[in-house]
Amino acid sequence: MASRARVWPGKPYPLGAHWDGKGVNFALFSAHAEKVELCLFDSSGQREIERLVLAENTDQIWHGYVPGLWPGTLYGYRVSGPYEPHIGHRFNHHKLLIDPYAKQFYGALHLRDEHCGYQVGHSNADLSFDSRDNARDMFKCVVVDTSFSWENDRPPEVPWSHSLIYETHVRGFTMLHPDVPPHLRGTFAGLSHPQIIRHLRSLGVTAVELMPVHAFVDDRFLTDRGLRNYWGYNTLCFFAPEPRYLGGGHLAEVKTMIKRLHDAGIEVLLDVVYNHTAEGNEMGPTLSFRGIDNLSYYRLLPDNRRYYINDTGCGNTLNLTHPRVLQMVMDSLRYWVNEMHVDGFRFDLAVTLGREDYGYDRGGGFFDAIRQDPALSRVKIIAEPWDIGPGGYQLGGFPAGTAEWNDRFRDTVRRFWRGDDGTLARLAPNLLASSDLFEHDFRRPWATINYVASHDGFTLADLVSYNERHNEANGENNRDGHPSNFSYNQGAEGPSADAHIRQQRLRQRRNMLATVLFAQGTPMLLAGDELGRTQHGNNNAYCQDNEINWLNWQDIPDEEQAFMDFTRRLISLRREHPALRRPRFLHGLQISKTTNLRDIEWISPGGGTMSDYHWQEPKAHCFGLLLAGDAGEYFTADGYPETDDALLIIFNAGPAQVPFRLPMVRGAQHWRCLLDTSRPELQVGELLLDNGDDFQAEPWTVTLFGLEMEAPT
Repeated sequence: MASRARVWPGKPYPLGAHWDGKGVNFALFSAHAEKVELCLFDSSGQREIERLVLAENTDQIWHGYVPGLWPGTLYGYRVSGPYEPHIGHRFNHHKLLIDPYAKQFYGALHLRDEHCGYQVGHSNADLSFDSRDNARDMFKCVVVDTSFSWENDRPPEVPWSHSLIYETHVRGFTMLHPDVPPHLRGTFAGLSHPQIIRHLRSLGVTAVELMPVHAFVDDRFLTDRGLRNYWGYNTLCFFAPEPRYLGGGHLAEVKTMIKRLHDAGIEVLLDVVYNHTAEGNEMGPTLSFRGIDNLSYYRLLPDNRRYYINDTGCGNTLNLTHPRVLQMVMDSLRYWVNEMHVDGFRFDLAVTLGREDYGYDRGGGFFDAIRQDPALSRVKIIAEPWDIGPGGYQLGGFPAGTAEWNDRFRDTVRRFWRGDDGTLARLAPNLLASSDLFEHDFRRPWATINYVASHDGFTLADLVSYNERHNEANGENNRDGHPSNFSYNQGAEGPSADAHIRQQRLRQRRNMLATVLFAQGTPMLLAGDELGRTQHGNNNAYCQDNEINWLNWQDIPDEEQAFMDFTRRLISLRREHPALRRPRFLHGLQISKTTNLRDIEWISPGGGTMSDYHWQEPKAHCFGLLLAGDAGEYFTADGYPETDDALLIIFNAGPAQVPFRLPMVRGAQHWRCLLDTSRPELQVGELLLDNGDDFQAEPWTVTLFGLEMEAPT
C-alpha cells in the first residue's frame, strides 16, 4: 500500500504516539526488527487507508513524525523480521500489532486462528508460518489528547496506619445497582456515581483497590464455552484502560471517577499485572510484544528459546531484566500516577517482578527503580508475595516501603474460627502485624495486609456456607480453584432455612470481620462482604461475568442490613481507637504511665498472663489481648498526637461458654463493653464490669472492652 504522506524523522522519545497540536510522533522499541510499518485506519477501524514506513532507528527505537494527524486517529503496527522460533524470533508482518504504549483502544478483539503467527493445526505447530491478515478483528490503537481539567484535585494521602482497603471490581460492583443508570452500570462512570460513593463513605473505607483495569483479552478457551475473563488478569496493554469499562469511550471517564473518589477522601489503588501478558505460551496469539520483539520482551528458556519460562503459570513471563521492558513498566506506572492521579498499586505475582537471572532478589532492579523514582516512591505499593517459580513463596521477603497480602493471616484466622485445634498460638503473632515476617529493614506494622476474603477464593458468606468448592459453572469439572479453603458450612452445604444455622453463620462472619479490623496492620475487605455477597460456592469465579460475581444491591434481607450496620460499627471502632492501629510493632516493652500495663499483654481466661501451658494446649480456644492505651505514640491522620483507653479483646473460638476474669488494672473504674459479636445489638455502655469481675465469654465470640479510669481526686 503506497504512502500518501511524508513521514518526518521525528524523535525516539517519548515512546508511543504523542500529539503536539500539529501532528503525531510515533516511537516503537524493537531491537531485532528489520522493518516497522505504521498502519492508519479509517474511522470505522475496518479499512487500512495508509501504510507508512518508520525508517528512522535511534538506539533500537523506530520513530517518525506524521504531520496533520489528530487525536482520534486509529493505528497499529506491522513489524518485519526473522521468523525463527527456535532462537526466539517470531516476527510476522501479516499480523497487525498493538502499540505497547497505546493509551486507548477502539473496536473489539475476538481471538481467531488468524491472530496466531503460526498455522493452527499444522503438523509443525508453532514452527509453521501463517500469512493471513488479522487486522479486521484486531483492536486499533487510538491517538489521544490527554488534557483534562483536574481543577484542585489532590491525592488524599491517607497514612498507612489509618488505611482501610476495599477490593472491588469496576464492572461487577455496579451492574445490578438500581440507582445507577443502566447505561453507566459496569463502567468507570458507574463507579463514580454519587450513590456508590455514598456507600463507600458510609462504610468508612479509605481506599478502593480495583481489580485489573488495564486492557485485557478474553481467552479463546473461555469464549468457546460462552465465558469471559471477568477478573482481567490477562493484560494486553499496560497503558490503555479496558474498553468495556469506558461507557462513553473517553479517557476522561477514568479521570472523572478518580477525581470524584478523591473529593470523597477515598484513594484509588490499581491491581496491576506486569508479570505476564495475554499472548500466552508458544501456542498463543501474536498481538503485540511477541510480534514486535519476542526475544526482548519475554524470558525464554536459555537452552531452547522456542519455549517460554513460565514462573507465572500463565504461559509466559515478562522480561523485566531487559532495560527497555523495565522502562515500559516504569513508564506505565508513572503514567497512571502522574497523568491519571492513582494513589498506588497492588502487584499481581510480585515475586516474578523481583526475579533476576539468578532468582528472586528483593533488591532487584524493579524494586530499586520504584524506590528511587520521585513519583512512585510516594504512593502505596502492595505485593502479592508469590508466584509458581522456584522459591516463589516470599511472604515477608519484600523491601522496605512495600506492603504484602498476608495469606498466613487469612488461613490462620479461618482455621481458628473453624475451631481447629492448636491454632491459638498461631493466631497471636498475626494479631500483632506478623512481626516475625515483617519487622526488618525498619518496616512498620502496616506492611501486612490483613484479610480473610479476596477476589481469589470464597467470599466471607461462602466461607461459612460451604465446605467444598462448587466451580461447575467454570466448565472444568470442578477441578479448578484451590481445594483447601479452611471453611465450615455450620452443618448444611449451601443456602439453609434453618434459623440456628443462619444465625451461626452470621456470628462467624462477624467474628472473622472483627478479627481483621481489630488486628494490627492494614485491613482489607472484599466488596460485598458487608452485605452477604455469595458466589454460590465458586472459589475461582475468574470467568463468570454474571450474577455469580455481580453484587446484588436489591432486596437485601433485614439480617444483611443489620450486618452492614455491624460492619460500619467495626470500622468506626477501629477509626476511634488508635490502640487498634499502632504505628510500631508491639513487644510488651513499653509501659503505660497511667495503668502500669505493658503495651501488649496476653491474658488467660483466669485473668493472668498466658503461660507456656496455655499456648501449647491444643484444645485451648479462648484468650485475651490487652492493649495499653497510652503506652506508645499515636497520631491522627493529620499528624496530631492522640491517646486512647486500654482495650481488652477476648477471642473464644470454642463451642462452650468460658468464664473469663477481667484483669485488675491500677486506677481503673470499669471495663465497658464496646462490642460483642454474640450480641451485635448490644450498645456501648449497656454492660459495665469492675476490675476482676468474671465475664462469661459466649461460644464463637469476639468481645471488645474499653477501660474507664477513675476520675482524679
